[in-house]
Amino acid sequence: MSDVLELVEARLRTTLGEPDARAAVTFLGTDRIEVLRFVDNGVVRYATLGMSAQPMADPTAVLADPLRGPRAELLLSVRGGRADTDKVLRPLAVLAASPQVEGVIVAPGASLDVGEPLWPGAVFTSVLVASSGGLVEDLALDEPMEPVRFLPLLPMTPNEAAWKRVHGAEALEKRWLEHGTDLRDPLRAGVPLD
Repeated sequence: MSDVLELVEARLRTTLGEPDARAAVTFLGTDRIEVLRFVDNGVVRYATLGMSAQPMADPTAVLADPLRGPRAELLLSVRGGRADTDKVLRPLAVLAASPQVEGVIVAPGASLDVGEPLWPGAVFTSVLVASSGGLVEDLALDEPMEPVRFLPLLPMTPNEAAWKRVHGAEALEKRWLEHGTDLRDPLRAGVPLD
């Protein structure tokens, strides 16, 4: 499946430019996950590379299909120079490995929690998975493989994550929009939820 990752990296480079840094993390029993960093006009974008090598499998399936199933990579965009966000590399790799490790299917509307701050001093310990197709277009693969989707991650405070569990992802996104929340600000406060 290295050819899939080559296509994914080519799509990232075409859309975001040349990465200025990359790091690799390997967890016991999983494939290697890389995180690439791109800097553009004061915005730092982190993209995983490796999650899409295998399709995500239904954890209740007896056998995982080696070709069919959703494929994705994760994207996180933050304003540069405001916090030590490069420490997010390991948490991002953990999230990207979660389909292999925990058997979860990462899809828009899902919450992913790392159980610790995403970077030093961050109030965010989890992310909301947003819909693909905005920043990086989906990457079509040969049939019967599904396209690779590049899913943006939106950092959530613990209160926002709890509110989202009750009211849903769409309601939280609407709340952010109503309050003009800058979701790229690594130092932002939680949105009012009353």
